[in-house]
Amino acid sequence: MIHRPACPTVANRNAIAVWLLVCGGICLALPAPGSELRKTAIVKAVERARGAVVNIKGEKTVAVASAQLSRIEPGRRVSGMGTGVIIDPRGYIMTNYHVVDNVREINVTLGDGTHYLARLIARDPETDLAIIKIDPAAPLQVIPIGTSSDLMLGEPVIAVGNAYGYEHTVTRGIVSALHRAVQVSDAQFYEDLIQTDASINPGNSGGPLLNVDGEMIGINVAVRAGAQGIGFAIPVDKAIAVAAELMSSVGAQTSFHGLVGKSNAEGSEGFEVEAVEKQSPAAEAGIRPGDIVIGVGDTPVQRALDFHRAMLDRKAGEEVKLSVKRGQESLTANLTLAGPRPAPKAPSGPTWSLLGLELKPIPPEEFQRFNQSRYRGGLSVTAVRSQSPAAAQGIRRGDVLVGMHIWETISVENVMYILNRPDFASFNPVKFYILRGNETLYGYLPVSNKPTEQR
Repeated sequence: MIHRPACPTVANRNAIAVWLLVCGGICLALPAPGSELRKTAIVKAVERARGAVVNIKGEKTVAVASAQLSRIEPGRRVSGMGTGVIIDPRGYIMTNYHVVDNVREINVTLGDGTHYLARLIARDPETDLAIIKIDPAAPLQVIPIGTSSDLMLGEPVIAVGNAYGYEHTVTRGIVSALHRAVQVSDAQFYEDLIQTDASINPGNSGGPLLNVDGEMIGINVAVRAGAQGIGFAIPVDKAIAVAAELMSSVGAQTSFHGLVGKSNAEGSEGFEVEAVEKQSPAAEAGIRPGDIVIGVGDTPVQRALDFHRAMLDRKAGEEVKLSVKRGQESLTANLTLAGPRPAPKAPSGPTWSLLGLELKPIPPEEFQRFNQSRYRGGLSVTAVRSQSPAAAQGIRRGDVLVGMHIWETISVENVMYILNRPDFASFNPVKFYILRGNETLYGYLPVSNKPTEQR
């Protein structure tokens, strides 16, 4: 005999895990809560990344102007909030610099509710990015990192963050636009941002913008005041490149290896060596420009950030095994780290005092890597003075100055020739041209005093 299963009654349905519906005398089972049918791509993406998102809170002192007395009153304390992403299991966290700037105590809350005090260890105010550090009891989950190079308009995205203090808030939207330039304040300008309509509110700053694979493709940074459905994020490729430089500066405080490089330009895994400092541990280990480092000890290297993370917390005298690709060859190099180098002397000279630039000639064989047929050479920008004409125009360390007005700048003498011309006032501010990656950019540098007038 075939029996028809009994359907739940009002009295017992809360005790039954699977709900049944009667339709034409047949009972149909519905999916149980938490079934795979409910786990959409967005749910899976959030589950993958949520554990690597932290909430940040702290207090900073803000000066208050007195209208009656035209003086500065004692500062008042303001509570701030933001978000961060874990980029290393030892507790290194990336966030926006404005989230932690001048904060007395940086309070970090993990996804499981654990609280830590963090310290600011590196920052880049120009890009509004910073690295903070906590000391966890066990290794932490690291945010999955995607790429912003192939983003599509209309692509679904997810924002996770400490929105208005509501921890680990999740919102969704699409990529609304790419390459947006946004002036947030007189002091902060962002270029090349991702625009999204995923709800981004105060407190989301520093948190991840995810794709549907749960990979971080941006760092949420700003909202348009008074607007709805308009938020912005720093592309992850740019953010991770800055994080790698910041990590490199942190590692240089304890040891020195002599390698200069970037993420593999071919788009595949590895840290591409661009230069090897003379008489450095890397030079002694036989590393050459063009080599691709794919492993540091047992740690695989996918990008420059991985290389610099692997070099953190290492001491002088420690031997590090590097796995290297050289063309079609696979090599192993044993590198013995040296002690940190002494702090460099402060830059000087007319280009530093007038423009705010420290410039270094690039040998012709090194300049060839820029694949430029238009320019015969250039000057590497090795330092930029804060609050200088160069800094105001957005010139960065690592840029290459290739021209000013109508002249090439292959040597520092070329720059001095331009600044010393008797007709300099007729083209001041002077137009400049720089190479940044694969782009040629230009701007205008105002020079208030010529070198001859300073003597």
